[in-house]
Amino acid sequence: MTILKEAAATEPAAFTERPLAGAQFDWPALEKARHARSTRARPASSALFMSETIDGLNAGAHFLDRLPAPEQARVHAAARTITVPQGEMVFSQGDGHDGIFIIRRGQVRVYYTAPSGREITLAYWTPGHFIGGPEISGGGIHMWSGIAIETCEIAALSGPALEKLLTGMPSFALALIDGLVAKGKCYSSMAQILGTRSVIERLAQFLLTLSELHGTADGDTIVINRKITHDQIAAMVGSTRQWVTMMLKRFQNRRIISIDGSIIRIRRIDLLEQILFKE
Repeated sequence: MTILKEAAATEPAAFTERPLAGAQFDWPALEKARHARSTRARPASSALFMSETIDGLNAGAHFLDRLPAPEQARVHAAARTITVPQGEMVFSQGDGHDGIFIIRRGQVRVYYTAPSGREITLAYWTPGHFIGGPEISGGGIHMWSGIAIETCEIAALSGPALEKLLTGMPSFALALIDGLVAKGKCYSSMAQILGTRSVIERLAQFLLTLSELHGTADGDTIVINRKITHDQIAAMVGSTRQWVTMMLKRFQNRRIISIDGSIIRIRRIDLLEQILFKE
């Protein structure tokens, strides 16, 4: 039985894989993808969300780059600087909305909690990104929650401050549109993957993304230099911790990965790619 068939057999019924008998792999395409991965520039401190590629993951961090230094200073002067300790909430789902938050230092996980208590992660946002949308100038309630993964320094722009900047500085309005475009692409990427990729494909894609963003070559393996729990993986790929634990054990049994404590090593990246590039 192939790894793909075994993986499919472990998926919940809601995520059942389509039949794979006679599946063929485009090896030139696999080699081309692998070459692209090895030559692609790695972002220094990239955001992380479910996407088919790391290209564009960090585009939103540059939304203020179009502004000259004096105008950037004006934006930051209009904001209130707050420090959010690790594990504390930046904003909470259901709370009243009043403006946005620009991350200056640290990392924030943005996620949604269902009535059942199950969570799905939208993204891990890093310095330069703004969070707290989709409302901009205030009103309504937060549709997501944001929690500090590490101690964060954040510039909080209230609704009135934002309106003043938008009406008095057209270049800032255009910059904010750039940021909203990046956010829209994030939401679209998440919807596309949840709607078109099976849960096993999403897990494979997530491991490949981690290898590109946080991987270091160690002989024939790639060491993922980012600690991540089974719960965190489950919230990213839209599954359960139990399923993730079972699937990672199966990957270990097939020698696709190895896990030593909190360290994940990818031993057969080609087999992960096969899951994604099957016809």
